Amino acid sequence: MKDKTNNIDRCNCTTIHEDIICKVKKDMPIDEVLYDLAELFKVFGDSTRIKILYALFQAEMCVCDLASLLGMSQSAVSHQLKVLKHTRLVKFRREGKVVYYSLDDDHIKKIFDYGFAHINER
Repeated sequence: MKDKTNNIDRCNCTTIHEDIICKVKKDMPIDEVLYDLAELFKVFGDSTRIKILYALFQAEMCVCDLASLLGMSQSAVSHQLKVLKHTRLVKFRREGKVVYYSLDDDHIKKIFDYGFAHINER
């Protein structure tokens, strides 16, 4: 049987391109910022959270509405909303006893738009 790992493109040179390394290193964000970015993308790795965000593109909603829409318990939706609040993707406001959730800002819609454009490329 043929080993398919030999088909991977590899750099066979031993020359280090110091000019490129210096430029990239100079522009590279600090580790803490890159860690936060990785954590943000992890949040998008859960389809339930994606559904919640997509619903909130359409309208501000309370936990009861989201739970009904997604066919989930209020507890499960609340747990996901806590994660989304922690990463500042959603915000909330109280109106009497009801808590309404909405997108924190317009950046979230842009992230989705770029994601949809990417997956729909042919």
